[in-house]
Amino acid sequence: MAAQPLQSPPDRSGHNSAIRLEEPHLEDGPELWRLARDSRVLDVNSPYSYVLWCRDFAGTSVVARDAGTGRPCGFITGFTRPAAPDTLFVWQVAVDDDHRGQGLARRMLDDLGDRVAARGGGYVEATVTPDNTPSTRMFESFARNRGCALERTPLFGREHFPEGHEPEALFRIGPLPAA
Repeated sequence: MAAQPLQSPPDRSGHNSAIRLEEPHLEDGPELWRLARDSRVLDVNSPYSYVLWCRDFAGTSVVARDAGTGRPCGFITGFTRPAAPDTLFVWQVAVDDDHRGQGLARRMLDDLGDRVAARGGGYVEATVTPDNTPSTRMFESFARNRGCALERTPLFGREHFPEGHEPEALFRIGPLPAA
């Protein structure tokens, strides 16, 4: 998929920076790992998993690249569920500190939603912990702007995780209208 240049609103320093959305490349794996680690909220997977993700799931993921530096400044990893080929599952969403508060996560989600719609429609799913207000708002906004239902159901309880992990509710959005 071709890169989509987007003009971002001014960053915290008041400067505009162009952001390109594109599929991740193998070389982006270490940066995706860094973004996940630096978020301080995501479950950080092994560096190997991010490299593998960039190879095997690039078509269902998106990276936001700062046009000035060329470095990834955000990403969404996703995959098509094997048991539900019309469903894109959003695995992780991360945005670098310097690019937060500008709607970048939502724009990346819109990019993936457009890809689902281009395939003839379907659903977007994600899991969200009860205290993750930013993700909840982003998925609610995405569903509302696309005129789709958003179903919330319990999916993983505390008993499914090692100590200290919050439960995860499944957010299911759709059906997305076909493009």
